[in-house]
Amino acid sequence: MELDDFFEISILLNYYKELLSKKQKIYMIEYYENDYSLTEIANEYKISRQAVSENIKRGANSLKKYEEKLKFYSRDLVVKNGLEKLRKNFSVRKIDEILKNFII
Repeated sequence: MELDDFFEISILLNYYKELLSKKQKIYMIEYYENDYSLTEIANEYKISRQAVSENIKRGANSLKKYEEKLKFYSRDLVVKNGLEKLRKNFSVRKIDEILKNFII
């Protein structure tokens, strides 16, 4: 797995982990947040390494689908970028531009 993919899934896990199955959530937290290897997770939960790998892959795919539909992370990035621009050059006009991005 590429570092960018690992980083993306780690971030999405923070947003959407409560939407995963119980097993996916547990295995993904162990793998992405606690830095356990697939073998360590398999030994801990007395399942095969393949079962851990499949659950993690399905979980990662689910996280990506949730982001495609809900776009919480994407929206936070837009807000973050807008705030960084605002920090560099504060103006009421820039605040108005940022607020236009919020469609509620």
